[in-house]
Amino acid sequence: MAHITHFDLASDARFALVSSSPSSFSVRFGRREVFVCRDSYVRRYRVNPVIECSAGVEPGHVEILLFRRWLLVLSKARG
Repeated sequence: MAHITHFDLASDARFALVSSSPSSFSVRFGRREVFVCRDSYVRRYRVNPVIECSAGVEPGHVEILLFRRWLLVLSKARG
Protein backbone atom coordinates (compact mmCIF):
# COMPACT_ATOMS: atom_id res chain seq x y z
CA MET A 1 0.00 0.00 0.00
CA ALA A 2 1.42 3.40 -0.97
CA HIS A 3 1.15 6.44 1.29
CA ILE A 4 1.77 10.02 0.21
CA THR A 5 4.03 11.78 2.68
CA HIS A 6 5.73 15.13 3.07
CA PHE A 7 9.41 14.91 2.12
CA ASP A 8 11.30 17.91 3.50
CA LEU A 9 14.33 18.77 1.39
CA ALA A 10 14.07 22.52 1.87
CA SER A 11 17.34 22.57 3.82
CA ASP A 12 19.23 22.07 0.57
CA ALA A 13 19.38 24.93 -1.93
CA ARG A 14 18.78 22.64 -4.92
CA PHE A 15 15.34 21.65 -3.64
CA ALA A 16 14.28 24.79 -1.77
CA LEU A 17 12.15 26.15 -4.64
CA VAL A 18 11.14 22.80 -6.05
CA SER A 19 9.84 21.27 -2.81
CA SER A 20 6.88 23.69 -2.71
CA SER A 21 5.99 23.46 -6.40
CA PRO A 22 2.73 21.74 -7.34
CA SER A 23 4.54 19.34 -9.68
CA SER A 24 6.38 17.54 -6.87
CA PHE A 25 5.15 14.64 -4.77
CA SER A 26 6.41 11.92 -2.48
CA VAL A 27 5.33 8.30 -2.19
CA ARG A 28 6.21 5.93 0.63
CA PHE A 29 6.55 2.18 0.06
CA GLY A 30 7.13 0.51 3.42
CA ARG A 31 10.56 1.70 4.60
CA ARG A 32 11.42 3.54 1.36
CA GLU A 33 10.40 6.93 -0.06
CA VAL A 34 10.42 8.21 -3.62
CA PHE A 35 10.37 11.98 -4.12
CA VAL A 36 9.55 13.15 -7.68
CA CYS A 37 9.92 16.73 -8.92
CA ARG A 38 10.77 18.81 -11.97
CA ASP A 39 14.51 19.42 -12.10
CA SER A 40 15.62 23.04 -12.42
CA TYR A 41 19.23 22.51 -11.36
CA VAL A 42 21.77 23.61 -14.01
CA ARG A 43 24.44 20.96 -14.33
CA ARG A 44 27.95 21.93 -15.42
CA TYR A 45 28.44 18.61 -17.19
CA ARG A 46 26.77 16.75 -20.04
CA VAL A 47 24.03 14.39 -18.86
CA ASN A 48 22.60 11.33 -20.53
CA PRO A 49 19.40 12.33 -22.42
CA VAL A 50 17.40 9.34 -21.11
CA ILE A 51 18.56 8.47 -17.57
CA GLU A 52 21.32 9.75 -15.30
CA CYS A 53 22.08 8.33 -11.83
CA SER A 54 24.17 9.90 -9.08
CA ALA A 55 24.66 9.94 -5.32
CA GLY A 56 22.11 12.05 -3.49
CA VAL A 57 22.57 15.19 -1.43
CA GLU A 58 22.32 13.22 1.83
CA PRO A 59 23.85 9.85 2.80
CA GLY A 60 21.69 6.96 1.59
CA HIS A 61 19.97 8.95 -1.17
CA VAL A 62 20.12 8.15 -4.88
CA GLU A 63 19.14 10.68 -7.55
CA ILE A 64 17.81 9.56 -10.91
CA LEU A 65 17.30 12.17 -13.62
CA LEU A 66 14.84 11.08 -16.32
CA PHE A 67 14.78 12.76 -19.73
CA ARG A 68 16.77 15.74 -18.32
CA ARG A 69 13.52 16.95 -16.75
CA TRP A 70 12.26 14.76 -13.88
CA LEU A 71 14.28 14.10 -10.74
CA LEU A 72 13.56 11.02 -8.62
CA VAL A 73 15.17 10.89 -5.18
CA LEU A 74 15.17 7.43 -3.57
CA SER A 75 15.74 7.24 0.20
CA LYS A 76 14.87 5.50 3.43
CA ALA A 77 11.63 6.71 5.01
CA ARG A 78 11.93 8.92 8.07
CA GLY A 79 9.99 8.18 11.21
